[in-house]
Amino acid sequence: MSEREGEPVDCVVAGAGVVGLAIARALAQAGRDVLVLEAAGLIGSDTSARNSEVIHAGIYYAPGTLKARLCVGGRDALYAYCAERGIGHRRSGKLIVANGAAEVAKLAAINAHARACGVTDLVPLSGAEARALEPALHADAALLSPSTGIIDSHGLMLAYQGDLEDAGGMIAFNAPILGGRVTSVGITLDVGGAEPMTLTCRSFVNAAGHGAVPLARRIDGIPAEAIPHAYFCKGSYYALPGRAPFSRLVYPVPEAAGLGVHLTLDLGGQARFGPDTEWIDTPNYDVDPARAERFYAAIRSYWPALPDGVLAPAYAGIRPKITPQGVPAPDFRIDGPLEHGVPGLVQLFGIESPGLTASLAIGDLVAGKLR
Repeated sequence: MSEREGEPVDCVVAGAGVVGLAIARALAQAGRDVLVLEAAGLIGSDTSARNSEVIHAGIYYAPGTLKARLCVGGRDALYAYCAERGIGHRRSGKLIVANGAAEVAKLAAINAHARACGVTDLVPLSGAEARALEPALHADAALLSPSTGIIDSHGLMLAYQGDLEDAGGMIAFNAPILGGRVTSVGITLDVGGAEPMTLTCRSFVNAAGHGAVPLARRIDGIPAEAIPHAYFCKGSYYALPGRAPFSRLVYPVPEAAGLGVHLTLDLGGQARFGPDTEWIDTPNYDVDPARAERFYAAIRSYWPALPDGVLAPAYAGIRPKITPQGVPAPDFRIDGPLEHGVPGLVQLFGIESPGLTASLAIGDLVAGKLR
């Protein structure tokens, strides 16, 4: 293993997913010398490749939290960035649909909550107004979210990579971080792969997604109490063959366990339904065809004409949770030296949705913590 402990590099980012790339881009554009270490052989091959590709408006998060602030700010920055860089996206809009008096009553509360989070453009609709927008829809009432959209997430990550490299940053692929230690001059990392090395960096950002918690535990000197537990919450998606009779995303009124079975669209117009919720012990991305059966009744609450037997397994993603089943999802954990006491270290835990939407804002926040 080659040694570079005597020649500290400036800044290392662990993880070349959408959030890690956004952070590395922000640091490089701020004048830092940045090296990204990615365990896989390409960018965004894990969580970032297995999501709904939705640009979220920021409706449901607790007011004042990182999720709420970074989603709203990141959403606006992301739309501007996509327009500037020619990244595939569409401000498609989303309908939150209610059926029955109890669900209709919840729409006003959702609108008020969204306003408290800085989302001021929701439009209340009657059932007739909602059906005028989406004739195949069944709804007694709805909220229209004009700021919700869809995006080519891989195109976004390629643009972040390009910005990083244009600013002098680099990505080392197939370079897993095996362990490390906090030293008096920085953080020393033992890197595996075909060309193993040991290097020391002045600043280190742990943006390893699912791997962030185990990576933190492999670095001696990071306080154990500053590292949460990791949990895996799988979500499967099922695709509808052909084009769906909708041009907007459709979400039911949220339920206690989540946002319900919703309809999202890709840029080609194909519909996907999901994700559902399945707590697992070991990550796997298998999609069980039988799980689709429980989707039909939920979808028919807002699309009664869904034919039998048409949903096909598409893909699965895994949310990087830091609380167990039955415990409400906490805020993003973006911990800098003020939180854990280690100079030059920022760790990101539990960066699930709306991580993609908030990625530019997260990059700026982390760069600020290391400024």
